[in-house]
Amino acid sequence: MKLVDTHAHLYLDNFDKDRHDVIEKAIYSNVEKIMLPNIDSTTIEDMLKLSKRHPNHFFPMIGIHPTSVEDDFEKEIKIVEEYLSKEKFYAIGEIGIDMYWDKTFEDEQKQAFRAQIDIAKKHNLPIVIHSRDAFDIIYEILLEKNDANLNGVFHCFTGTLEQANKITEMGFKLGIGGIVTFKNADLAKVVEQIDLHNIVLETDSPYLAPDPKRGQRNQSSYLNYIAKKVAVIKGVSIKEIAEITTKNAYDIFKII
Repeated sequence: MKLVDTHAHLYLDNFDKDRHDVIEKAIYSNVEKIMLPNIDSTTIEDMLKLSKRHPNHFFPMIGIHPTSVEDDFEKEIKIVEEYLSKEKFYAIGEIGIDMYWDKTFEDEQKQAFRAQIDIAKKHNLPIVIHSRDAFDIIYEILLEKNDANLNGVFHCFTGTLEQANKITEMGFKLGIGGIVTFKNADLAKVVEQIDLHNIVLETDSPYLAPDPKRGQRNQSSYLNYIAKKVAVIKGVSIKEIAEITTKNAYDIFKII
């Protein structure tokens, strides 16, 4: 059984003291491939260092997290394009719009999102979308940009079934993480009605640890708790969850 953690920030300083152990635990727990989403220009080198040290296990993305977008975002866009000319990346991400923390740069976030979608199309890469309190804005932009070259993952999906259907109809996968394991989580009811072929699994480490590790620092080995919960929700074996979601991840990110 093999699992893919499609979203983990294991290059952050949260793991500086025990990164090797965290990696070993992940591999021992059958989480053999881990996608690394970027945050902004300050995190690229640490991310690349980790992926080059373990090229069979880590696969980097490049992009600007929406909460890093400010009035000088065009400088960050240029840095993304420069790195794409000299390094291999497997997605543009994580990108998107976040209206939860700060709405100051809403227009800039929209501009940055559109620009990075165009970059993804140019380089034939999927996009990994961060959406918080911004589904309608993001969906409108995706409709505007939608074509055969646009696909990817809605990271940390926690929306409604209606939203899930809109996303999957556009060819996107839903990133399901630790929230699905939380007691009384509405997400479990939505996942129950979503075809497994539209789902990938993620941890978002070091954030959003699943039950029974909730409140602790998240890590990729905990993906097993998420896979087990999805198996219970769907009424199938964890082996089937692993097979389908791993194939979905391979298809999107081309990591075989």
